[in-house]
Amino acid sequence: MPSKKTKKGPTKGSGGKGRRSLEGRKGTLPAEERHWYGGKQRSSAAKRAQAASEKAPGRGDDTPSSPIRGGSGGSSELLIGRNPVVEALRAGMPAAKLFLSNSLDPDDRIVEASKLAGAKGIEILEINRTELDRRCDSNGLPNAVHQGIALQIRPYRYWDPQGLLDAALAGENPPLIIALDGVTDPHNLGAVARSAAAFGANGLLIPERRAAGVTMAAWKTSAGTLARLPVAQATNLTRALELYKENGLFVVGLDADGDTRLDELELATGPLVVVVGSEGKGLSRLVRETCDAVASIPISGAESLNASVAAGVSLYEVARRRSSAN
Repeated sequence: MPSKKTKKGPTKGSGGKGRRSLEGRKGTLPAEERHWYGGKQRSSAAKRAQAASEKAPGRGDDTPSSPIRGGSGGSSELLIGRNPVVEALRAGMPAAKLFLSNSLDPDDRIVEASKLAGAKGIEILEINRTELDRRCDSNGLPNAVHQGIALQIRPYRYWDPQGLLDAALAGENPPLIIALDGVTDPHNLGAVARSAAAFGANGLLIPERRAAGVTMAAWKTSAGTLARLPVAQATNLTRALELYKENGLFVVGLDADGDTRLDELELATGPLVVVVGSEGKGLSRLVRETCDAVASIPISGAESLNASVAAGVSLYEVARRRSSAN
């Protein structure tokens, strides 16, 4: 019986995938071997940042050189009440219109709100109380006690991850970016933004889906810092972190089971992305695998820290180590 002929040509294989899986993860490049330290990334980022600065955030220009993404943070919201409206205007919350009931008795807060709105170029409309009630109802605020005043908040316009990276690399200090991995509470996002601004971070990086965005609750918690701190939104957080690593930044995740104590983190003085996990699940698997190191905060008396508290503690430690290194 003649033997069966074998098919010539290449045979189907794993493409080396099996062999590569046995090699393990490669070590992180030393800091001096990363592109950022060679000056090349800094130079190119400075050029891109200079071009982007000609199109300031919020001007409605979404050309490729702009750091602002074409999308926005959802639909507009309505803020009601005399004290909340005044506080929002003082904090620089982006607003489109100020509604005033034509039957209200003005007080100091109404006068101040009108002056602040006029100075910022916000349209001021006088409407009757019935119309103001209707607008509150259509914004999910039925039977709301609006006190005759409401502020229509503009949807937040997020930065592009590349734009945030360029701005960070073009700065005088080593980049410092805070990434939030699945943080769903907007109050936590606002609190992290406040700490990030206090300790000199370049901005926040958040996922586009299954995470808190820049809402009115986040604005109020940030105490106005979101008016000047960039927030970039990534379609895929893991890919964005890989992009930052390719440009010389180290990625450090925070987790109670981390392999390095935060106060012993040598990477703190270099270009850095600090990743804060979600309130319940912590770091996701893919994000954790992307990290160059996973740091833990030594604590006693509690199992874990709130996401915003962990971010604040970490930012303080990074600032302290950088100050000591200078």
